[in-house]
Amino acid sequence: MIYYRIVNGIAESTQSDINGFDGLWAQESEGFTIGDLYDETSGWSHPVLTTEEQEAEAREWRDNELNDTDYIIPITDHSNYAATITYRQELRDWPSTDAFPDTKPTI
Repeated sequence: MIYYRIVNGIAESTQSDINGFDGLWAQESEGFTIGDLYDETSGWSHPVLTTEEQEAEAREWRDNELNDTDYIIPITDHSNYAATITYRQELRDWPSTDAFPDTKPTI
């Protein structure tokens, strides 16, 4: 069994044997990990991201998508070339649309 050490309401580290260790410890729960929130009354929860954090995560995802499709650019006879070029442009335009950051472009 895994336990998380809770410091100021945040899961900071794990340990399998907590006997003799001071502090608040919470039993592992599926879907939760280090960095998630824990309250003795309410239990586990995920942190709420600020708008800036959501936008930063969305931009990071977008940048990864662009990097992952870079290889297609020089392959003009690639079977998905036209769709990929359109997708890449949608990715670049996405932050300036009303859909950002909630609705990700799809290929």
